Amino acid sequence: MSLYRPVQIGSLKLNGNLFLAPVAGYSDRAFRSVCVRGGANFCYTEMVSMEALTRGSDKTAALMRRAPNEKAYAVQIFGGTPEVMEKGARMVLEATHCELIDINCGCPVPKIIKSGAGSELTRNPEKLYKIASAVVKAVEGKVPVTVKIRSGWDAQNLTWKEAADAAIQAGAAGITIHPRTRAQGYEGKADWNILAGLVKFSAGRVPIFGSGDAFSPQEAKAMLEQTGCDAVMFARGAMGRPFIFRQTRQLLETGAFDEIPIKETLEAGFDELDLLAADIGEKSACLEMRKRFCAYSKGVPGVGELRRRVVQAETRADYQAAFAQFLDK
Repeated sequence: MSLYRPVQIGSLKLNGNLFLAPVAGYSDRAFRSVCVRGGANFCYTEMVSMEALTRGSDKTAALMRRAPNEKAYAVQIFGGTPEVMEKGARMVLEATHCELIDINCGCPVPKIIKSGAGSELTRNPEKLYKIASAVVKAVEGKVPVTVKIRSGWDAQNLTWKEAADAAIQAGAAGITIHPRTRAQGYEGKADWNILAGLVKFSAGRVPIFGSGDAFSPQEAKAMLEQTGCDAVMFARGAMGRPFIFRQTRQLLETGAFDEIPIKETLEAGFDELDLLAADIGEKSACLEMRKRFCAYSKGVPGVGELRRRVVQAETRADYQAAFAQFLDK
């Protein structure tokens, strides 16, 4: 079987298995749009607070909007009580008509954990079961529900197996694991042996998706080969590199991939800027794109001076002036 292949998640069938992960503060619909153009088969929103949504936050509702070119997408939600998650999930479906809802049970950020969500749920499988069951009940079979977990709380408390079992028993149609512990955050290495263990533990009951340390097409290929997971989630690996999906597909299907010219990469950055500006205004978009253009400029000659100009950019014209020599080629 080819490493690049379709994925079935409950009632949802996707043509390929290269996904954009939910990245807080990054995977808005502008970024998701350029990733879809870059070959992503499926994208997830950044995580959306059900507490805020059920209280009527317009800003929260805006996080869930579909990108114009997304044929299918997932909304990732988080919350600390079954009641709020059930109510919020219904609101998500009413507001978005998304194709999948994913529950974040892995975020290591302290304020998320203190709310009873994120990694707190990976270490508390009983609560994870109640929350996942509530969301599955809320969607009434209209869309599949999936769960994202971590390895555990710390090296001494690895609870991924119990968390995964709770998710499956609650009716989850798929599981993503970032095989780092809450204590690791985003440091150290992701333990792909745990990902491989989860694939074996699931034994085909639900598809398993891998997240963590897929920074290149070669690493994505290695993850699929070494773990047997059903799909790869790109997170930091896609930042400033929305064509990593297309390149990975090429590698999986042909054994090689094309390098992306600097001009094409930067043009994707300007597309992202324009899409973001349409949503939040040019000034706010230009401030947000400072960190994103730093990612787009990785590997560009003279990157030190470029980044100095990028972090001071306030208008689209500032960015155009900074990258003019590369855009004119």
